[in-house]
Amino acid sequence: PAWGSHLRSYLHAFKTLKKLYARERDMRRIPVKLSNGRKLSLSPGGQNVLIKKIIDDFCPLFIPGGRVIYVGDTETKWAYFDSDALKELAIEIEEHGKMPDVVVHHVEKNWLVLIEAVISHGPVNPKRRQELKTLFAGSKVGIVYVTAFLDRKAMMKYLEEISWETEVWIAETPTHLIHFNGERFLGPYED
Repeated sequence: PAWGSHLRSYLHAFKTLKKLYARERDMRRIPVKLSNGRKLSLSPGGQNVLIKKIIDDFCPLFIPGGRVIYVGDTETKWAYFDSDALKELAIEIEEHGKMPDVVVHHVEKNWLVLIEAVISHGPVNPKRRQELKTLFAGSKVGIVYVTAFLDRKAMMKYLEEISWETEVWIAETPTHLIHFNGERFLGPYED
């Protein structure tokens, strides 16, 4: 009986390892601020460093005034999802659909920009492009496909896989965009 009482007192006075580790992890989280002022806290792993760069650098440069609709997270897949924004665009997403890492509505041009952040998984290749086309099949707005990489070295690993009629953005050179053929530069295609 006394042992239980002492244990409770000890646990009350000292942080458990679980709490210490959780706190450390919270401190390492990646802060992201969306254009609407909403603040997100992404987990420290996977593609989230690149997702932050997409939101902080790519969006203001190439989708000025864009409305972020979805942000994926390595830990909690749906870190941010503005379902009302998709409904306004007459798009319904199946709950278990494999979303791209970031979805942004280019309000001025009325495009939906689907961005894949490539760290350990592949780019928008022909198969993935078709999956995204199917997922957003009800869209009445143009769809733009973008693959994002941290650097050129990462892009080179996947260069042969990247689908035509898509864009590639490299975070280390944020003011440039690579266009993969087609008749448009950063714009939707009729399939």
